[in-house]
Amino acid sequence: MKTKTESKEVEWYLDFVDKKARPEKDDLVALFRIIPAEGFTIEEAAGRVASESSVGTWTTLTTLTPRVRKLMAKAYQFSGEFVSITYPQELFEEANMPQVLSSVAGNVFGMKAVRGLRLIDISWPEPLVSKFRGPQFGMQGIRSFMKIRKRPLTASVPKPKLGLTYEEHAKHGYEAWSGGLDLLKDDENLTNQDFNSFEKRARLCYRLRDKAERETGERKSYLINITAETKEMERRARLVKELGGEYVMIDICTTGWAALQTLRETCQDLGLAIHAHRAFHAAFTRNPEHGMSMTVLAETARLIGVDQLHIGTVIGKLEASEEEVLTLRDKVVGKKYEGRRNTLPQNWFGKKDVLPVSSGGLHVGLLYPLLKMLGTDIIVQMGGGIWGHPMGGRAGAKALREAIDAYMSGSDLNDTTKASKELKAALEKWGTKTYE
Repeated sequence: MKTKTESKEVEWYLDFVDKKARPEKDDLVALFRIIPAEGFTIEEAAGRVASESSVGTWTTLTTLTPRVRKLMAKAYQFSGEFVSITYPQELFEEANMPQVLSSVAGNVFGMKAVRGLRLIDISWPEPLVSKFRGPQFGMQGIRSFMKIRKRPLTASVPKPKLGLTYEEHAKHGYEAWSGGLDLLKDDENLTNQDFNSFEKRARLCYRLRDKAERETGERKSYLINITAETKEMERRARLVKELGGEYVMIDICTTGWAALQTLRETCQDLGLAIHAHRAFHAAFTRNPEHGMSMTVLAETARLIGVDQLHIGTVIGKLEASEEEVLTLRDKVVGKKYEGRRNTLPQNWFGKKDVLPVSSGGLHVGLLYPLLKMLGTDIIVQMGGGIWGHPMGGRAGAKALREAIDAYMSGSDLNDTTKASKELKAALEKWGTKTYE
């Protein structure tokens, strides 16, 4: 009886392994972490991944012509469990993200030969990058239309995040804007419920946004969640434009890449920026031994063309390592990313930067370490850290703006409390602790 190692099938899969191979200039390169199942070597498992994600199948083929053989993916670089696989770019349809991910992130995760398989990173070649739109506005475009040149932008979701009527939601937004916040944001699961109509919410919020702008002399905007069936998202986007909005928010993982590509085209026509929420991502990004990394998700969203993307906080309530969050920041911000440990270099070939959003369990006592870690080219989003303020949401918004102004001027945060009862009250309630 032949063992797995001796079988013809294994010999065939090893045709997809070539440690002497090197990627061509226009190849796509994927970095995987491969944990072989019992009875398989790392090479045998890697060969199966390369085969299944390119031109192979479970047995040798009489139909594999020399022309098709040139399209074989090759596992070429091995470093412990980390394996790089190079793919001829001819395998991929231009500007078709679902097809690209169906290839390198499709059936491979269900193969019996791997106990764990993690798509860590992708190096995207110029022929693929050039066919995607990328961000319409990007970081500098957003700073320009919001008239905020240096400091972090600020945002907040009214709390409780669900259950408010549209009148209550809009009133909270007005309080936040008046207190100094730049952006009102819908929660990821607020769309068009019976208790809070999308259209009524939009109409009232934009009216109160205009009032807050007149009163404060500052630009204000609204990250309104249009997530729905694709045609309904397009209808909602058109309404946002009609009402004078600058943004739409989309739950990019639950709507899917095809829908996001469609809305990117719609938003190009309407001149609307896209705020990308990553709800659902942890279902496939959290397990370090299996699934797809948040890094790949962020790169994918940048290529399609979102303008803002949540990247995490490290110090908030959601799980994420400092290395992961810094990698995400660099990937969406850097024009030419040279890479951290276990990442691939990437040239974005002129695609605009994405503005990172840091959110999840933040309050003013965490602001200084957050900005020291991530820098000021971010959106700081606080929910409970605004609406849990003892003096109310307007005071919470004022406390955040004062804390940011103190950071930008190089002042000690505690010194500011002498002149600010709002900031003092926030620090007295939360201190500098993380609440999980």
